[in-house]
Amino acid sequence: MTLSFSARIEGRQILCAIGTDRPLAAPVFCFSLMAAPTVVSGGTLVRRVAGYAEVALPDLAAGAVHEVVLEHANADYFPRNRAWLPLGPYLRVGKECLPLPPGAGLGLREAEGPPAPALEAGRLPLVPQPTEWRASGGEIGFAALSPVEGLEGVADLAERLGLAPLVVPGGLPLAVTEEAALRPEGYRLTIAPAGLSVAVGGPAGLHYTGITLLTLRETCGGKLPCGVIEDQPRFGWRGQHLDCARHFFGVDFILRLLDLMALLKLNRFHWHLSDDEAFRLEVETQPLLWQRTAFRGEGELVPGVFGGGIRAGGSYSKADVALVLARAKALHIEVLPEIEVPAHSHGMVKAIPGLRDPGDNGEEASVQGYIDNIVNPAMPATWELLQPLVQEVAGLFPFGMIHLGADEAPHGAWDGSPAVAALKAREELRTSDDLQGWMLAKLAEGLVAQGIRVAAWEEAAKGVQGGIGNGALLFSWTGQGPGVEAARRGHDVVMCPARTAYFDLAHSDDPDDWGAAWAGFVPLEKTVDWNPVPKGAEDIAPRIAGVQACFWGEFTTEDSQAEGMIAPRILGIATKAWEPAWRTDGHGIRALAGIYGPLFDRIGWRRYRGA
Repeated sequence: MTLSFSARIEGRQILCAIGTDRPLAAPVFCFSLMAAPTVVSGGTLVRRVAGYAEVALPDLAAGAVHEVVLEHANADYFPRNRAWLPLGPYLRVGKECLPLPPGAGLGLREAEGPPAPALEAGRLPLVPQPTEWRASGGEIGFAALSPVEGLEGVADLAERLGLAPLVVPGGLPLAVTEEAALRPEGYRLTIAPAGLSVAVGGPAGLHYTGITLLTLRETCGGKLPCGVIEDQPRFGWRGQHLDCARHFFGVDFILRLLDLMALLKLNRFHWHLSDDEAFRLEVETQPLLWQRTAFRGEGELVPGVFGGGIRAGGSYSKADVALVLARAKALHIEVLPEIEVPAHSHGMVKAIPGLRDPGDNGEEASVQGYIDNIVNPAMPATWELLQPLVQEVAGLFPFGMIHLGADEAPHGAWDGSPAVAALKAREELRTSDDLQGWMLAKLAEGLVAQGIRVAAWEEAAKGVQGGIGNGALLFSWTGQGPGVEAARRGHDVVMCPARTAYFDLAHSDDPDDWGAAWAGFVPLEKTVDWNPVPKGAEDIAPRIAGVQACFWGEFTTEDSQAEGMIAPRILGIATKAWEPAWRTDGHGIRALAGIYGPLFDRIGWRRYRGA
C-alpha cells in the first residue's frame, strides 16, 4: 500500500491532503499539533488530548486525495512555519496503524546564509572571549601539548570530537603553577616564543586553559598568537537545559551535548526528566510511573502528543545516569535533574491512582490543552508519591540539588476540589498560587533537611507565605522582571528569558524556518543583546547566579533536529555566561559564528546556516 500526505499553511488554517492507492474504509487520521486543534472541514474530531487529535474520515477511494482543514482551538495560536504542521501523522484503519510520510520535511533547512563579517581586530577567535587579552606580537606553532596532569578530560574531549590529539609525548610543554589570588575557574595563560605557561586558581582553571588551547589551535590554523590571556567567568552558573520528556533524547546525544557545552565553558546541564507526556527516569520508589509513561502513542497511556506517532519514547536507567554523570564530571559540568510538579503532570496523574480529588468538578485547562495535568496537594497519595520520589531522584545526582518545576499551573487550578477548599481553610490559604507555594515549601523542607538544595521556575516564588522559600534557586523564564523581584526577596536567580535564551524558538519569521514563536524569534544576535543584570537592577547583581539556555522538545521527533536549533546560538549564551558585560555584541557574535562554523562541521554538529 502506498500512502501520500502533504500539509501547508494558509493564514490560520492548516490544509492536509491524504491520498491512497487502495480503498480505505472509515480511516481515522491521527496527528499532533503545537496545541489543541479543531477541524474546519474534511472529518469529525473524535478524540483530543492536548495537541493530539483523532479525526474520523469518510471512506477513501483508491487514487483520490482527501483534504482535511485544521485550525488551533486557541485563537492566539496560529501556524508560523513548518514545525506547526501535523507531526507523527498516521491512519488507523480497523486495528491497523499506517504511518503517513512527513509532508513538509522535518527540521531545519540547510540553505547557506550570507557570509559572516570579519572578526574585529584585537579579538581572539574564541568563544567565550577572555576577560582580558594582551597581544605581544608574533605567533608560535602549536600541534599538541606534552602530558599534563589535570588535562585528561580535555584530551579525551578532543579525541571524541574527532580532532587531532591535544596531548602527545614530545608535545609543547605547558608550565603550570597555582596562584591563590585567582578564582577556582580562573587562569592566566602566557603564550610566548619561549613556550607556554599558565597560573591557575584550581583544577577547573587548568581545565579551561586546555579548552582555550584546543579551541585556538583549531580556529588559528595550528598557530597561537603570542600574548597573555587573563580569564575568569562572570557567573558560576553557565547552563544548558534539555527537555527529554517531550522528546526522548538518546544517551549518545546527551553525551555529545555535554561535549559541546564543555567546548564553550558551560558548566551546568539541566536535565528535564518529566513533563505531561512522560516520566523518563527508572526510579525504584514508584516503577509504575516510568513503566506506564516512558512510551507514548497508539495504545499507550499517553497518546502521540507532540509527534509521538504510532509509538515513541524510552526511559533512562541508573546505568544511563551513571554514564551521563561520569562524562559531566570529566568535563567539570554539574547535572541538575528536574521533576515537574504540581502541574505538567498529565502522565503522572494517569499512571498513579489517587493524585486527583474524585470530587473535583473544575474544568481548568493548561496552556497546552490538558484538562488533568496537575496533582492535588490535598490527596494523601500525592505525598506518598512525591516525598520519596524527590528524595530518590536527588540522591542519584551528586550535585546536591533538584529542580521541582512549578511553572504554568492552569488558571483556576484546584478551584473545583472540595479537599483543596478544606486544606486552604486549614492552612489559611486563599489562591492557587498560595497553595502551590505551600506545597513546594513542604516538599523543599524535607529535601533541605537532607542537605539538598531546591530549584524551581519563577512561579515558585508566588504565594502569601512567600512561595517555596528554603533558599531555592529560581529560574526566570518569562522575562527578567520575575527574576529581579525574586532576587529582591532573597532568592538567587538564574536568568533564562525566553525571548533571548529559548533555543526551541525559531531563528526567524521565515515560514520555511523551524520552531516555536510564542515569545518571538531568536536570531543569533538576540542571544547577546541583553544583560543578565538589567539596567536599574544593579542592586541585585550579587543574587544573579548565572545564565542558562533552554531547549524544549515539543516539535522534535529525532535527536538531530535539535542540533541546528542549538548551534550556533549556544555561542551567544556562552558569551553572556562567561564574559564581562557587553564584551561581545551582535556583530561580534555573528563574526565568531562564522569562525566556529567550520569547527561545528569538523566535530559533526549540525548548525543553522541562515542569517
